[in-house]
Amino acid sequence: MSSIDYEKDGAVGIVTMAKPPHNLIDNAMLEALMSAYETAVREGCRAILLRSGMRHFCAGADLDLLSLEQPDAQALARLWKALEDVPVPTVAAVHGAALGGGLELALTCDMIIAADTASFGMAEASLGLLPLLGGVQRVVQRAGPARAKELAMFGRRNDPRALERWGVINLVAAESELLDVAMSWARQLASGATVAFRGVKTLANLSARGGIDAADAQQVPMNDAMWASADQKRGLAAFAATGPGSAIFEGN
Repeated sequence: MSSIDYEKDGAVGIVTMAKPPHNLIDNAMLEALMSAYETAVREGCRAILLRSGMRHFCAGADLDLLSLEQPDAQALARLWKALEDVPVPTVAAVHGAALGGGLELALTCDMIIAADTASFGMAEASLGLLPLLGGVQRVVQRAGPARAKELAMFGRRNDPRALERWGVINLVAAESELLDVAMSWARQLASGATVAFRGVKTLANLSARGGIDAADAQQVPMNDAMWASADQKRGLAAFAATGPGSAIFEGN
């Protein structure tokens, strides 16, 4: 049985973590997750929703395997970057707990929507560890160094509304409405100007990692790709004919 399920809903690829009991992360699960993302892109999905089919979103690394697997650090960094840089928008729908690597996994997504009953935490310090998958620096990107230190050093479980205020997550929704809200966001992204969104994502990720200069260095190629797209022409033609917000984009 696969630890990752994938289905295509219109232009949205739904990737569901399904590893009992709590989606504990190991190498095989990460490889299956990347494979599902690649399948979604190959099948023409224009957005990806990452969710859990278990009680929790993800309770972190499988500690029983952590010392045995000893993943290659460079290979893991490449995989994590590939998850972040998948060329379509990604939305995480988080319920239950997102702890340690589970929070870090959510942070690879472009946007995070959380149930009002969810909890988030970096518990690694209680084990004498630090977050192994880039969680500290990714919280710094979203909320600043003081909040990243608070999350990582205290190791407390945090209420989603606090993380929403800090800018770590995008939106809190009622638990009963989480999947509907997250799918609504994913469908809106999937119906948008996919080429332009790819440029937005690329520039934002470059800026977050390397500063404004790194993003500026790729601004012209991103502009060129956008100007060459058919959706750009559809967007301007629809604006001229029927006003803003009337374009129907096709993703090319």
